Amino acid sequence: MTQSSLKSFRDTLEAIVVALLLAFIIRAFIVQAFKIPSGSMLDTLQIGDHLLVSKFAYDVRLPSDIWLDTTDGKVLMKTGDPQRGDIVVFLFPEDESKDFIKRVIGLPGETLEVRNKVVYINGQPLDEPYVLHTKADTLPVRDNFGPVVVPEGTYFVMGDNREGSYDSRWWGPVKRQKIVGKALVIYWSWGSLTDIRFNRIGTMLN
Repeated sequence: MTQSSLKSFRDTLEAIVVALLLAFIIRAFIVQAFKIPSGSMLDTLQIGDHLLVSKFAYDVRLPSDIWLDTTDGKVLMKTGDPQRGDIVVFLFPEDESKDFIKRVIGLPGETLEVRNKVVYINGQPLDEPYVLHTKADTLPVRDNFGPVVVPEGTYFVMGDNREGSYDSRWWGPVKRQKIVGKALVIYWSWGSLTDIRFNRIGTMLN
């Protein structure tokens, strides 16, 4: 191998290492890509939307999830708390190998109730312009739930598509340390290879 080809190989190798390191840092600390696989967040999020999720919206953590498959890494710095209305990605409580995405509805310490499809927080009806109702019938748990007090350190989350979402109404609130991050923007969207939804690209969330 000549001197010039050796230098070219070394430069290429360095570029690859730097790119991998940057990708690791970005995924571990900054943002993570997420694809919408179901209609539980309709009409806000469509099947085939691709999102960027901020991993430092609430905490800066050691990236233990990279090698331990958990978000329980040591918190280096708290940057905020989830707010009502935030769209968050979290580890599904029934199977933490899966990521779920829902909207924060109930905050720690609040009393939450669903009566005839309407959410009440501390006895007051919640204004939810984002909600989609697709069925007129009412069912226990889905449309009439509680009241329950959201435990400290947890968040009650629900899908915008209330009749088509499997959420905290069934499996309870999400622990704060299981929240991966906050959804920021739709960076790509398509229904199929020939159906690119250009009008959704760049849509900011929350």
